[in-house]
Formats: sequence, C-alpha cells, structure tokens
Amino acid sequence: MEHSFISIKKFIKDPYSKILGYPKASSRQLQSRISELEKLKIKSISFVGQTTIGSLQILGKGYVGVVVLAKKGNNVIALKIRRIDSQRSEMRSEAKLLGLVNAVNVGPKLYDVSKNFLVMEYLEGDKIGDWIQSLQGTGSSKKLKFVVRTILEDCYRLDQMGFDHGELSSISKHVIVGKSRSTLIDFESSSVNRRVSNVTSVTQAIFIGSGIAKKVQRIYKIPPKQKIIDVLRIYKQEQTRRSFDDILKILKL
Repeated sequence: MEHSFISIKKFIKDPYSKILGYPKASSRQLQSRISELEKLKIKSISFVGQTTIGSLQILGKGYVGVVVLAKKGNNVIALKIRRIDSQRSEMRSEAKLLGLVNAVNVGPKLYDVSKNFLVMEYLEGDKIGDWIQSLQGTGSSKKLKFVVRTILEDCYRLDQMGFDHGELSSISKHVIVGKSRSTLIDFESSSVNRRVSNVTSVTQAIFIGSGIAKKVQRIYKIPPKQKIIDVLRIYKQEQTRRSFDDILKILKL
C-alpha cells in the first residue's frame, strides 16, 4: 500500500509538531528532536493508522510515546516518539527490553534507538480484536487456532526467560496479526524483575475474558471455563513444557 510521507523538516510547525512533541513542546525541543531524527537517518513520516491526534492518524499512542510510520533511508519502519510528558526520561531502557525478546524471535525487530526515539520493524496488519471480528462468518477456525497458538508459543518463550510483558490482560492493543507474521508488540511496561504471567494472561484474555472470548466462541467451540482455569492453575505452579502442552490440548490448538 502506498503512503505519502512528509519531510521531518516540516515538523517544527502545527499540526505536525503535536506529533513530534506530544502533547506540547517548545520550538527548542522540536528543533532538537529534528536533529536527533536526522542522526538516525529518519527522513520523513506518514500519517496512517487507527489512532488520531487532532486531525492526524497514527499507528498508536501509549503512556510513554506515540508510534508513527516513518522512513529510515528507503525503508519503511515504525517510529516510537517519546512523549514530552512521559515519566520515562529516555527510550534506551525499552530498547534493551525489545532486544531481549528479539533474541527469542518475539516482537518487532529493533533497528535503532536514541534518547527520544525507538526505531523498529513495521508490521503491517490488524490488532487481534479487529482481526478476530473480521473472521466471523467465514468459518476460519483453522486460521484462528494457528494465530492463537503462535501467540501462546511466544508467551511461553517469554515465560521461560523470566520476561513479563505486563499488559497482556488487555490483549487487543498488544498483538498484531500481520501478513508475514503475528506477534506481541509494545514492551514499555515489561519487566524481568516480577513474576511472569504471559501465557496465563493471554489465555484468560482470549478464552475467559468477556470481549474477545465471545468472538472466539462464535468461530469455534471452546471448552468450559473451569477446565481452562484448572490447567492454567497447574501451569502457573510448574511452567513446564508439559503443563503448557496441556493448555494447548484443552484449547484444541
């Protein structure tokens, strides 16, 4: 899909300055950020996505930053811009976390980082809630099972390395189902210093929680809640491959 890109030099003025220095930045801060982008070889930004700031569409917005489609050299990438009002003083800590999950083939690939920017692989696709919605009426239980199993395998690898995503109970914003691959995104609340709950959080969000679970139920018959809760309880205690496989078996994945 073709996107039109706007030179970063134009981001000193409204409406683009609202994105580069969200929610509000001084001219000095904006100029400094433009210089930072030039060092990262980021030439231009495109306004696409389902989230809006003012009249502009972007890929996403969180507590730490806003994410836009951009160009690094001739490559299209996802650029995370640190918010001016963020409690985080820099983006390098998040880059380290993304680097850790990349080591087990999870998450968008990390390309570069600076104080205020994170440069990542752009995964074209849909957020998992929208994607499941689009499957309804198509009878595509095979597709759904494949994607859910892929995400749970990602979660199991993170559990094994003691890495907790932190926001998977609200899964709809944190999984992208892409054309090339499906994966977890947005590791700004992640930690290696707390008890992991990736597999349990995703299983509960997809099969027990209200929103997505109802959509999944319309596509294929899922087992009774209590059976799922029982295998999750055992997995929580052991976190072995066998207890994980028991979850997959109960879920018919």
